[in-house]
Parts: sequence; structure tokens; C-alpha cells
Amino acid sequence: MKTPTLGIIGTGMVGTGVARRAVAAGVDVILSNSRSPQSLAALVTELGPQARAATPAVAAGEADLVLAAVPLTARTQLPIAELVGKTVIDPMNYAVYPGAEIAELDDNALTSSELVQRDLPGTRLVKAFHSIGPKQLQSLARPAGAEDRTGIPISGDDPAAKKEVADLLDLLGFDAVDLGPLAESWRSEPNTPLYAVAYTGQPPAGLSIPDVVAWFQNAPGVPIPAARITELAAATVRGPAGFRL
Repeated sequence: MKTPTLGIIGTGMVGTGVARRAVAAGVDVILSNSRSPQSLAALVTELGPQARAATPAVAAGEADLVLAAVPLTARTQLPIAELVGKTVIDPMNYAVYPGAEIAELDDNALTSSELVQRDLPGTRLVKAFHSIGPKQLQSLARPAGAEDRTGIPISGDDPAAKKEVADLLDLLGFDAVDLGPLAESWRSEPNTPLYAVAYTGQPPAGLSIPDVVAWFQNAPGVPIPAARITELAAATVRGPAGFRL
């Protein structure tokens, strides 16, 4: 199997975390952000010869798969023309705060990934990398067949695209767990048992909200098998959309 080239648009915690895991697994990455390729010089140097920087349009056009690691509010700023025909990985989560409310998400008419798919016509969207933190993405990676290999949920409407993302996850050291179409992606979104806490365990009691966030970001990680991911997804009850503490 040919190792794919992964384009990454957005170099915040998620984009950088996936890039580090990808390079460690032997995957070439093309990094991009909203500033310039030059702003990524230090990160490219850190990652080594398997990483290079480009504009978002080049990263989208030249990669086999593209991780759109941008805020949900920036989805329409992605290079839509260059993404047509591509498998696009969506790690975006809906964050609810004044001025950023989205009525179709608030009333559960759509999942956030259905919204992104609508705004990226011609792409094959797969929801992934949205529920596990960058630190756990490094610490929980295991070889294929390992007894303590961790599962990562994916959702999508295109079976071939989901296969591409599952193969990428396998290279990175994880089992993909197919939760069905984008309409079912809410089962692993914020405020569900599969979001964050599945990979860390519960934080200590009594922490402030900033300390809870910091705890999740630095927790070493708890392996969770694919079968348990499936069980939790099936038992999840849909509540209000969006990240709410």
C-alpha cells in the first residue's frame, strides 16, 4: 500500500499534533496555515525531512488526504476549489459562545460535519481526530494487533473515503471505528462519553474550568479498544450540540 501524503490546513494544537504523529509513522506532510509558509519554518525544522510548508491551496492540491484543522467558523475560508475531489478529514468541533451560534446546529437539524460537508461541495468529508487530544494521539499509538490498541471514531457518507481515513489511522497506530454517516457523527462530539474523557479518564474533582482544560491537554492517556468505542457510541443519547462546560 502506498503511503499517502497528508495535507494539513491549520497548525494549532490539532494540526500540529496530527503532523507529529504522522511524521513519526513515516507519513509525509504538507503543512499550511492562514499566515504564510515562512511562519512554519521552525515546525518544519522540528519535524524533519518528511514535512514541508506551503499555502493552503498547495497543501490541498498536492496531498492525497487533507486535514482541515481550522475552527468551525473558518470553514468557508478553506481553499474550496482545490479541495474538490479530495478526501477531507474534519476534526472541527462546534464551540458555543456569544456571536458564534449556528441555529441549524443548536436545534440539531444538522451535525457540524454535515454543515461542513455542505460548505465544501465536491469533497468527501470524514469526521475524525475531533475527540482525542494531541498528547493522547502520541501516547496511545500502538502497532497493529497490539492488545491495548486504541480506537478512534470516524463518520462519513462515502465508504471509499472512510477506507482511506481508516488506513491512515492504522498507519498512525489506531483502529478506526466506523460510526456510520455524517448524520450520526454527533455520537462522538463534545458532551458525549466518546469526547476527550474516553481517552483520559475523569479529571480530578474541584478544578476550575481552565485547570480542567489543562488537565485534559496533559493527561497521559488511557487505551480504549475499538469494541468499547462501539458500545459507548450505541448507548449515547443526543443532547444539545456544541462544546459546553
